[in-house]
Amino acid sequence: MAKQAAKTKTAKIGNGSVVINILIYAFITLVSLTCVLPYIHVIAKSLSSEAYVIAKQVVLWPKGFTAEAYQKVFNDNSFIVSFGVTVLMTVLFTLMGMIITVCAAYPLSRKTLRGRKVFTLLFIFTMYFQGGMIPDYILMNRLGMLEKMASLVLPLAFSAYNLVIMKNSLESSIPDSLVESALIDGANHYTILGKIVLPLSKPILATLTLFYAVGRWNTYSDAMFYIKQNTAMRPLQLKLYYLIVAATESIQGSINDVAVSTVTDPEILKAACIVFATVPIILVYPFVQKYFVQGTMIGAVKG
Repeated sequence: MAKQAAKTKTAKIGNGSVVINILIYAFITLVSLTCVLPYIHVIAKSLSSEAYVIAKQVVLWPKGFTAEAYQKVFNDNSFIVSFGVTVLMTVLFTLMGMIITVCAAYPLSRKTLRGRKVFTLLFIFTMYFQGGMIPDYILMNRLGMLEKMASLVLPLAFSAYNLVIMKNSLESSIPDSLVESALIDGANHYTILGKIVLPLSKPILATLTLFYAVGRWNTYSDAMFYIKQNTAMRPLQLKLYYLIVAATESIQGSINDVAVSTVTDPEILKAACIVFATVPIILVYPFVQKYFVQGTMIGAVKG
């Protein structure tokens, strides 16, 4: 009887686990669909004819297939220039941000650094209190950085949030005994950082690199303020913004610098711009996906 009762209990537990797993997979599937379906809808809209889009008949499949919106985007010669500016800006921004973050996080993660709590508090202070847009613009103007690449790279090249994640990751994943043994063997901190800490921190490095790259790629508000006259320095996102504004104004009968002849509905142009702007990030993400979850979990643990 006892064995039969145990088997019955085990069977109930097994059935309960199956039900829980089904519910979990169903929930994950629904969440995934909420992320994927809107993007599929945007792709379908970008490849549909104007009449179907205006009538709101496009859902998840293109109707009246046409690539006029993408032709409009690529026919603009300055668009390729803006794309190159964005790639260069993102690479420089990510590289500089990672160098600054690593160089700040490593000493703050060592318990032997005097006043490290004070320095950490000063960095965290900037997450809650900022000068604002007007002081930032005045500072960029007085430094002579307006209309230059420096205004798009330097001001936001450091993130206190990423610093905290990197610091917590180093504290939890790099034992003090490992650093102390290296110091006893005669290695300096530059050698320890380059040959021990960084090779053991690939997950968090990949995660923060993705954070910096995606954040810089998608941002255009600072370029809107700092790049006004020099049209050759406009990044991709700002170029797409002006392209959409021109399409919107053309419907109202306005005449803008960028003429819209083949595509008059701005919704189609917006969809094409969204697809084109997100494709590079989507292509990069699979290469860092295996590090992303692990790096996020490590950085979230307080050391």
